[in-house]
Amino acid sequence: MEEDNKKLLDDKPLMEDDTEELEDPELVLDCVPREAEQKAGLGSSCPGIEQSKDKQKQRLTAQEKRQACLLRRDLSHLDQLHEEKNLFIQKTREELRACRRRMELLIKQQESVAAEIAAERAANNMAAMGRLEAASQRLCSELKNERDLQAQMMVVLQQSESSLWQIEVQEGQLEDARKSAQEEAAAARRGLQERAAKQLHREMEASGKAEGNRLLRARRCVHLQKELGLRQQKLVEEAQKNHRKALRFLKASLGRIREQEQKEELETREHMRRRMDAVLALKNSISANRETLRKFQAWGQAKTELAEQKAQAEKKAILAQGGDAFKHLCHQRRRQELEAQNRAFEEEQKRRKQEIVSRLLKEEAMEDRRRARPEPPRPAGQRSLRDQTWSYVATFCDGQSTEAPLCCPLVSGCPGGTGPSRFCQSSPLLTAISSESVQGDGSLGGEDTLAWPEIPGLWNEDYKPFQVSKEDVDQKPVGGTKMDKDILARTMQRLRSGVIHKQVASGREFRGCPFNSKPKFIHFKDFDVGKVYKKKITLINATYTINYCKLVGVDESLQDFIHVDFDPPGPLSAGMSCEVLVTFKPMINKDLEGSVSFLAQTGGFSVPLKCSTKKCSLSLDKELIDFGSYTVGETAIRTITLTNTGGLGTKFRFLLASETCEMDTSQSVLKLSSTFTYEDKSLYDKFTTSFSEHQMEGNESSPTDVPSQKESGKLDVKEQEEGHPIESEGVTLTTIMTIPPNEEQMEFSLGETTEGDIGPFSSIKVPVIFTPIVPGTVQNSFKVVFKNQQCPTLYFKVVGVAIDVPVWVPKPNVDLKICMYDRLYQDSILVHTRSKAALRLKFEVCKELRGHMELLPETGYIQALSSYSVQLKFLPRHSLPEDAGKYFDKETRVLEAPMTIRVADQIKPVGFTVHAIVTTSDLELSPAGLDFGYCTIYEAIRTQISLCNHSLLPQEFGFVGLPKFVDIQPNDGFGTILPLETLQLDVIFQPTKAKEYNFELICKSEINRCFKLACRAVGVYPPLELSHNQIKFAATSLYDTSVATLYVINSHLSMNSLTHSVPRIGSEDAFPVGPTSFEFLLPPDSPITISPLVGTVWPGKRCLVRVAFRPVLPSELIHQEAFQALSRKAEVKSSQKETVTQRKDQRRPSFSMLRLQNQDQLLRASASQPPELQKEDLASSSQEYQSAQASLTRSFQGKFDKFVVPCVVASGDTKDRKGTEPLSFSPHNTLYLELWCPAVAPSIVVTSDKGKTIINFGDIAAGHRGIKKVSIQNISPEDLDLEYSVLNPDGPFVLLNPTIRLPSGETQVLDLSFSPRESVVAQETLDIITKKGTLSLALMGTGVASTITCSIEGDVLNMGYVIARESVSLGFKLQNNSSLPIKFSMQLDSLSSRSRDQHRLPQFLASPDQRTEVVGTQNYSGQSVFSVVPVEGVMEPGKAQDFTVTFSPDHESLYFSDRLQVVLFEKKVSHHILLKGAAREHMMFVEGGDPLDVPVESLTVIPAFDLEHREGEPPPGPPCPEAEELKPILVTLDYAQLDPETQAPPATRELQVGCIRTTQLSTKKTVEFSMDNIAALQHKGFTIEPSRGSVERGQTKAISISWTPPIDFDPDHPLLTSALLQLRGDVKETYKVLFVAQVVTGP
Repeated sequence: MEEDNKKLLDDKPLMEDDTEELEDPELVLDCVPREAEQKAGLGSSCPGIEQSKDKQKQRLTAQEKRQACLLRRDLSHLDQLHEEKNLFIQKTREELRACRRRMELLIKQQESVAAEIAAERAANNMAAMGRLEAASQRLCSELKNERDLQAQMMVVLQQSESSLWQIEVQEGQLEDARKSAQEEAAAARRGLQERAAKQLHREMEASGKAEGNRLLRARRCVHLQKELGLRQQKLVEEAQKNHRKALRFLKASLGRIREQEQKEELETREHMRRRMDAVLALKNSISANRETLRKFQAWGQAKTELAEQKAQAEKKAILAQGGDAFKHLCHQRRRQELEAQNRAFEEEQKRRKQEIVSRLLKEEAMEDRRRARPEPPRPAGQRSLRDQTWSYVATFCDGQSTEAPLCCPLVSGCPGGTGPSRFCQSSPLLTAISSESVQGDGSLGGEDTLAWPEIPGLWNEDYKPFQVSKEDVDQKPVGGTKMDKDILARTMQRLRSGVIHKQVASGREFRGCPFNSKPKFIHFKDFDVGKVYKKKITLINATYTINYCKLVGVDESLQDFIHVDFDPPGPLSAGMSCEVLVTFKPMINKDLEGSVSFLAQTGGFSVPLKCSTKKCSLSLDKELIDFGSYTVGETAIRTITLTNTGGLGTKFRFLLASETCEMDTSQSVLKLSSTFTYEDKSLYDKFTTSFSEHQMEGNESSPTDVPSQKESGKLDVKEQEEGHPIESEGVTLTTIMTIPPNEEQMEFSLGETTEGDIGPFSSIKVPVIFTPIVPGTVQNSFKVVFKNQQCPTLYFKVVGVAIDVPVWVPKPNVDLKICMYDRLYQDSILVHTRSKAALRLKFEVCKELRGHMELLPETGYIQALSSYSVQLKFLPRHSLPEDAGKYFDKETRVLEAPMTIRVADQIKPVGFTVHAIVTTSDLELSPAGLDFGYCTIYEAIRTQISLCNHSLLPQEFGFVGLPKFVDIQPNDGFGTILPLETLQLDVIFQPTKAKEYNFELICKSEINRCFKLACRAVGVYPPLELSHNQIKFAATSLYDTSVATLYVINSHLSMNSLTHSVPRIGSEDAFPVGPTSFEFLLPPDSPITISPLVGTVWPGKRCLVRVAFRPVLPSELIHQEAFQALSRKAEVKSSQKETVTQRKDQRRPSFSMLRLQNQDQLLRASASQPPELQKEDLASSSQEYQSAQASLTRSFQGKFDKFVVPCVVASGDTKDRKGTEPLSFSPHNTLYLELWCPAVAPSIVVTSDKGKTIINFGDIAAGHRGIKKVSIQNISPEDLDLEYSVLNPDGPFVLLNPTIRLPSGETQVLDLSFSPRESVVAQETLDIITKKGTLSLALMGTGVASTITCSIEGDVLNMGYVIARESVSLGFKLQNNSSLPIKFSMQLDSLSSRSRDQHRLPQFLASPDQRTEVVGTQNYSGQSVFSVVPVEGVMEPGKAQDFTVTFSPDHESLYFSDRLQVVLFEKKVSHHILLKGAAREHMMFVEGGDPLDVPVESLTVIPAFDLEHREGEPPPGPPCPEAEELKPILVTLDYAQLDPETQAPPATRELQVGCIRTTQLSTKKTVEFSMDNIAALQHKGFTIEPSRGSVERGQTKAISISWTPPIDFDPDHPLLTSALLQLRGDVKETYKVLFVAQVVTGP
């Protein structure tokens, strides 16, 4: 539409400009092809089109289809033109109407202007007439333009209408063609609908068949579950029988144990008595030997003194001889210590030898006793528990118990409190234990159930052994030794692994609870004993695919009360649900907790269950009732609410806390059965703490009554622990209390309702009445007692104040707020009276404050029932803290002054208190004095001072009378300082000449207090000056340079101080005339460069100085940004790991959970590495550093720095100094250069790869090319012309697409290539030059060679034996040892072209030496017998790639082989791996011996009977002996007899008999082998071990064959004999083993 409008209208809009013209649109009416008109004409005239309706089923030719398509396109184009023309005509008419409205408006304006002209002409106002005539001319011209525009639009409208008429004529001509096209389209739609209906019918039939198959499978599953249930029931019955037998043995054993414990207790008592006697004897012995010890100590002390005297004598003798006495004594002491150590070592050796000998003798004695002890007799024919356990394990390992896991439910929530229940998860004999039998006797908790008693007393000679009946001989025993339990636990783990399967859907493994329960928690609340409660829950399949659900049961503690009705629904799709009905029939009034356990295909889960009894939960809404102040005689009422949020009601009674009462508790629930003993305290503990448990369930109750409940529970438990007996059943528990009589009337009383019944979930309000009798504060305590002894007593307190004063002050506390010293403050105090007579009042101030505070008037009269006002004046003096004494707090400055109003004829005065905070008005200037030091006349010194307000009120201040050379900022030294605030003010000093300055700064406060600050300074006139003391650089982009120049001027030409000022320091001597040197001192780590830094200026000369500014990002900021990026990555990884860890299955073994926790801790430790270590490891050339630098450059918002560079001045020339001797610089003549350095972002930045300017191509294989794309963006507001530096033409780097111009805001992508020719490290720099700066790109790359290693040794992968039409997989690894990723592909020779082998001989015709083909036997189906995954991919540097080779033969052959080639980069073949494998129709095989055939498959046609035997089912009977085929095996043994005099080792060979692991169901799990004619072979010198045996699935067993020549052996004739080797597995096979033995005398 927009294009047509542009054709029809000019560029100027019609509504805005009066001079615009509307052109006539040039409509091309010939756009409809003439072919369409011809078709339309033919359609209207030819009767063949009308007959086409009867021939719709005939096929159209290609020409007719093309013509129909063109016709439809023409019709649509014609309709589009018609719509566009209608729209254009509507718009033109709208514009024409708008033009007419504008013309009418202009005509009205002309008439009004003409009337105004007539009026002004009558008034002879020539100026207004000129203006109106100009407006009239303008209106005339606009009206003319509008009329011209109207005429043009009329013409355009007429032309458009004529064009529209022509289009409608053409549409009328093509009407018949349109109808025929519509009919064809309708027919096509009907055909599509018919085909869709047929397809839907076929799909419905297929769906019906699938549904039928699903129902059939469901019926089979139900039938199988019923069979399993019957088997489970049978096993449970057997387990109950075994359990009853075990109980009989256990009771007998426990009787023996009790007797033995009694004997041990008697022995223990006797032993204790003997020990007590020994202790008394020891005590007597100690007391007797003390004197002896004292003697020995005295003797030892004397001996020590004698030794010391002897040592002193020797020392003197040595010194007299001139020797070293100290050295001699040290040697002597060391010799004595060495002798003592040797003696101790010898004694220790002797002691150890004695211990070893005694231990050996003890072990020999124990061994003799063990041998002499007879084994206990066992019942005849009865197998021991160990034998039965090993039999079970062997049966399971042989594969004879494949259905055992299905019979053993996995109970996730099995309790571990009782002995039998411990085996519910770990023992495979779980099915032999009944949970009901375990619950039947609670005294067995915590002990193992023993099928055979381990007490030796049951097998004494006088004990008759238990005779087992014949029907119970084969029953499985219960329990066993610890080793048996460990074995059974491992077996159970294997069984459970077969029940629970991992569920993987779309590559994701399901983890978590397989079913969601709704509701998640089953809660039977407030139940009654004897009633039946039912709740229904819904289990929803939360896994990814179909799952199953099976009820395991409930906890042992709930089995007598909870019944679960659950009909297994069979397979449930994801999101489907099933219902479970839980029935609860309480038998005891006790809280129960547990869970309902289920088993799904993906694991077990449980639903928590809780049963809560009815309880009383009582609380008060408040613990304190404060009535406030009331006059004597008044009455006030408050209400307290008693609330019961529990489901059990009780009786209550409100009493005073001091009263006692007697409440009968005969109807309470504390009737305990006779079986309630001291040891079973759990029921009583739960009963006493039921109220707190009820609160934990979510009932809302007052938190104030929790402590009392806890205390009551603790008291009850304490009484039980102290041994207080509990009443048995039928005894009534009563609490006897006495209530003292209430002799006097109380101020506090309760309402009418003080006792009664409170029902469940209800509340009762009790009024509390306060009637004050005596003035003063009154308080009392009440309590609420309950008939239910489990409800603790609740307490609350009532407080009230009674007053009786006729005169009172409505404001007993007068607050004067904050007051300053020496300032007057006033307030008015109002006094009221309730007396009906006039009273005389006297106002008194305490004597301590009479010098600061005054009440006026001191005496007055207050009229009856009226008020009186007194004036308070407060003028605090500085002596207030000392005068006020206790009424003034010096730390907080708070004054509390008690005032007294004495009333005539009234003993008790009326008091009120005056509160005020007294503060000072001092302002403190810090420091007390300012010393600006030395300052040149070219600079100003700024010093900060602190103004502190010690007052608690804000104060206004100002510095007045400032000299001209001093300025104070901000606000020129005026402002307001807040309480206790400290303001920082800048004092700026700029001297005008060289002299000494001494002056004062005066600060005045708003109360006209003055505070002074003394200042002094020294003015300096330096010998040199700078042409510019301040340089403002232009905005400089990062890593660019801006340069400015200045001059150092020496204008000191004369020493005459009368004509001009001479350089000097204060009042010192003038600076000499001559060469003067300078030096600029740059701050460290600044982006400033000054050249020259040091120079000399002669009098009247100047020196040019160049100052350069190059902004860069600080390295600390870059390190911080890089560290933050690393920290964010580590946090993301840590959160992902935590999420995965939370989703782990909580039912895994404990060691796997510990391993996961250790991995998480290692991950967190690596993520939380100290920042200092990471910053140290981060180098400036690292990727993180470059990325952070680019990111900061891109996001740089600009920075402004201000530097002050000192320039020291010294007299003399730098060339005249001697060596490194410095010049005499004076610090007072120092000049200062101020630099303003604004830094901005660069004009061109790199936007790719996080803005890095270092382009690292990484490792590129030699001969390959790597391309990097670098995006640069112009972020400046103008277009830039680009120039590039020249790269090395012989280097590996090339710029492929240089760009000359880069517009503002646009991005250009530069292609850079790196093509190394050899293994080399290359580096170059590419500069992108613009008028605003230069962008440097560092190009780096490394050319390397690609190398990989294979984990297969010898490059041969043998897949072993496999059953035909089954598959086996093996894996290997390829390691990428290079530093670059390698693209690989795996190619099999059997799938590649064999054109090069067409002219070679067949394999079976060539000799073994000429056979070089590696492709052996292949599948009959045409599919490759070997396959490898993955076929292609990329190996990362330093990483290993796992490959899986699958061997899938479809027929029997021993010569399957192929070759696997590892191709790198689709060019280089890195490894050749030979793949071998063999297939058998049956599960057994024999390998070894000498080859008897060629390693190729025969072309002989397979007999028909073999095909029938393979395709049909095996015959049920045993195979016919005549039909067995003997397969030959040749075994050649060469006995090497190199030396006739020595006996050579026998010649040995091996045959490997194996059993292939298969997934097919078979009655035989092992392969048995046997070799006959062993005696004849042994006679001929052959030794075969073993001659018979069995082989497990997936294993092989070697048959060792050795031969030694017999005595009568003829070396010239080889020995030839044979034997039959029979293998029995799923079928029977017989091999004829031919033994050829000979003696070899040479190598």
